[in-house]
Amino acid sequence: MSSLRTTLTGYVGYRGREGHLSFVLHRITGLGTALFLTIHILDTALVYFLPQLYQHAINLYRSTLFGIGEIGLVFCVLFHGVNGLRVAYVDLIAPKFWSVPKQRSSTRWALIITLILWIPASGIMLYNILHHNFGLFGG
Repeated sequence: MSSLRTTLTGYVGYRGREGHLSFVLHRITGLGTALFLTIHILDTALVYFLPQLYQHAINLYRSTLFGIGEIGLVFCVLFHGVNGLRVAYVDLIAPKFWSVPKQRSSTRWALIITLILWIPASGIMLYNILHHNFGLFGG
């Protein structure tokens, strides 16, 4: 039990600037993506065994709350992917160029690239939520 406490204390105890925040955000976005994939596999399996329950799940996913969750999921997938590419590049291709200032800069760039990709996608998704669920914009 003490190792779990040590792990959790290590995650929430702030030790560094961009590096630590990138590490924690990478873990959180990975867990969020894994949770989504688990739920997606389970609900897709329902289409064969319990089609009426599958249809109920699909109707639930069309709700506003799940739409907002999907916007968060897109951020999770994008950040986890971009940051994963950054980490893989530093570990596999250019370990000799590793330095704290370069890591801080590359972490910022990973977040900027994620936001550049995420903001238009979230805008489109928010538009669809407002259009289909609330009848705005001619819906």
